[in-house]
Amino acid sequence: VPQLGPQLPPRLTQQPWHLLYSTGRDGFSLRTLYRSGARPDSPALLLIRDTEAQAFGAFSASAFRCSSGFYGTGETFLFSFCPELKVFRWTGRNDFFVKGDMNLLMVGGGSGRFGLWLDGDLHHGGSQPCETFDNETLSHQEEFCIQDLELWGLA
Repeated sequence: VPQLGPQLPPRLTQQPWHLLYSTGRDGFSLRTLYRSGARPDSPALLLIRDTEAQAFGAFSASAFRCSSGFYGTGETFLFSFCPELKVFRWTGRNDFFVKGDMNLLMVGGGSGRFGLWLDGDLHHGGSQPCETFDNETLSHQEEFCIQDLELWGLA
């Protein structure tokens, strides 16, 4: 979280963050992640470590939640620590920021590809280059198994 501080929108850089959800504490469930999320207007930081020890995630200016369509703003971004921090910001090509239901959470999209997706049991996910962020694959492989996942929100 400290390394990501300078990448956040300026209005958030001095705000304290707190852990809302952790697979180690709360189990593996997208439904529980949604329930644990912050207020709808509160920013959220998703941190993932896969079974190959790669760390990556997403920042959203609003809480992750179930939705019928995409939501979010151009402040949304993807990132990876592979091996140093790389941030992938909005390209302006589309507004496919975040979309979620009980079976899938997606961040970034276009042409049937998602910058980051997680399944409903939070055991599997994937990452592909997408138009929204023009990102690299966040993990070593396009599909990965999740070892740890944390959701952070503003205190």
